[in-house]
Amino acid sequence: MTVPSKPKSPEKKQREFSLLQLLPNVLTITAICAGLTAIRVGVEGHYTLAVQLILIACVLDGLDGRLARLLSSDSKMGAELDSLADFLNFGVAPPLILYFWALEDIGGLAWISALIFSVCCVMRLARFNVGTKAEDTIPDSAFFEGIPSPAGALLVLLPMYYSFAYPDAGKMPDFLISIYMIVIGLLLISRIPTWSFKATKISRGNVKFFLVGVALVAAGVLTYAWVTLMALCLGYFFVVLWGLVFKKVSF
Repeated sequence: MTVPSKPKSPEKKQREFSLLQLLPNVLTITAICAGLTAIRVGVEGHYTLAVQLILIACVLDGLDGRLARLLSSDSKMGAELDSLADFLNFGVAPPLILYFWALEDIGGLAWISALIFSVCCVMRLARFNVGTKAEDTIPDSAFFEGIPSPAGALLVLLPMYYSFAYPDAGKMPDFLISIYMIVIGLLLISRIPTWSFKATKISRGNVKFFLVGVALVAAGVLTYAWVTLMALCLGYFFVVLWGLVFKKVSF
């Protein structure tokens, strides 16, 4: 008696991706390379280039997710990769660059402040990931809870912008830089509702004014980069203060 052989299961078709669909992940990998290179050049003392690479990572972070949704190529792997890239680029690279730039000599307190910022950043990212995956939670898309990690990275580098813009004025005291880093870290994990710019809609009649404003900001970044970044940081602080005061929430 012969035992009938089991029918062979059909081979799974290998899913193929076009190069265009892989572009979001390519941007994320490029952002990771920028963050790692920023750490390297920061260790070597090229601090201006290090900050510029962090800014490039911020731009790429703003593009990859939107491009993935536009191309309908978003995936769970891409989301996890993006989150890991955010921690490296915004939670690890900026405090390390600050540490090598100005805080290495004061030792313990400086390293503690760098650790606090990094831990706050990874907690912020974990809370965001849990919130987006929760099926019974409908987040208010108009506001973030706490400041997002890219904004935290840009804000924590403010002492470097000031030093680059006004080299004759000297650096801020190391102790103040350490305290400032801790404060920004706490803002990352705070409950302050922070305005989400991506949810903002512009009326047709105001589009021309918005585009002129974008052109002015772009011209400022290209011409007076560090002063413009300082102004943008101060403006963002005003947005955070508005959320704290008018929303009447606590940390």
